[in-house]
Amino acid sequence: MPPLEAWEKVWIDLTTYGDDFHAYIKCTACHGGNPDADDMETAHEDLVLDPSVAPLSPCKSCHEDITVSGTNSLHNTLAGYDTALYERSSPEHYEALETMQSYHCDSCHATCGDCHISQPNSVGGGLLEGHAFVKTPPMSRTCTGCHGSRVKNEYFGLNEGVTGDVHLRQARMACTSCHTAEEMHGMGAAEGAVHRYDGAENPSCVDCHAEQIGAQSGIPQHMVHRPDVLSCQACHSVSYTNCTNCHVDRSENDVPFYTVEAHSLGFYLGRNPIQSADRPYKYVPVRHVPIDINSFSAYGGDLLTDFLARPTWTYATPHNIQRITPQNETCGSCHGNEAIFLTADKVAEAERGGANLSVIVEEIPPLFPGMATPEPTAPATEEASASEPAPAGSDADFWGGDGEATGEATSTPESDADFWGDDS
Repeated sequence: MPPLEAWEKVWIDLTTYGDDFHAYIKCTACHGGNPDADDMETAHEDLVLDPSVAPLSPCKSCHEDITVSGTNSLHNTLAGYDTALYERSSPEHYEALETMQSYHCDSCHATCGDCHISQPNSVGGGLLEGHAFVKTPPMSRTCTGCHGSRVKNEYFGLNEGVTGDVHLRQARMACTSCHTAEEMHGMGAAEGAVHRYDGAENPSCVDCHAEQIGAQSGIPQHMVHRPDVLSCQACHSVSYTNCTNCHVDRSENDVPFYTVEAHSLGFYLGRNPIQSADRPYKYVPVRHVPIDINSFSAYGGDLLTDFLARPTWTYATPHNIQRITPQNETCGSCHGNEAIFLTADKVAEAERGGANLSVIVEEIPPLFPGMATPEPTAPATEEASASEPAPAGSDADFWGGDGEATGEATSTPESDADFWGDDS
């Protein structure tokens, strides 16, 4: 399909829009302007491009509960950014950080219209369906338009040598299969969240796989490990993207831009940096976040005065789930395998202190005598986790209209009751 002209992206399809209940509402009721004007320029004075932006939000006339909670949701408030940045900084620098966010972060917030009427500029911009209201946002034209570089690449299997998530490749599940409207609108358990991992796990693997968890599951690996020792992703994720750092700045024409120094694929188990009753796990996958002590130096010196008050290796839930993975093929694929644990040598020297100390694994779980180990002729690799490709065929609603893991044990052969769940 050839690229659309700008006017084509916002062309209102009267046939499609005419069947939408919202067609009974006058354009000016939401978008303003002057309907009695004699010329185009006057007619478009005081035009509101996205009327769903607060405080106007005409959506609340009919959807008050959703609109109120949506206004306070993480998608709209970006409170997660503040939670992360303020913890690394101090109050005298908050204003400078807010200025930085106004250029580099605030445009990513999601209003009602950003999900249900239009699509992000990163995937072409313009209307989704000729201005018709799309109740369930199409995944590849909304969700992954913003959550693309990590979530989309992982879920779709776009990272080199790493297959896509089994939920997509086999079950054909879209984002909304797990991330419900209630969560996206900031309702229920997500109400008042200040970070995406705030509160109870939602969604949780147990929501669909409760029978496969614990001693009663009949799955040997699940029977021998306590559910609160390893997160599901610790055994069922594969390699994901880890970015070294990110630097933001503005061009001479005041256009914001960013640069990422480096990124790489890897899988690392670390100690859980946000251990709580909701997330009791001892070991979880951890991802290096693209933060550097000088990431925001264009907006002032030493803005991150307490840089290591928050880990640079953080709790992660990669979207690349597989049933069989390099680390769960045998006992020895994990136990005694230093390669998959976040040991100090894998952390940049400047980041080996502060909050990272609670994440770095000082002693990896040992390989006890009698444990199964990988076959030397068939070492565990990322390719070994490949699943069947997605079935061929059109699925416009789903797509939105588009068509190293081995190492020798270095720990002492001591018992690790916490890891196994008992002393046996």
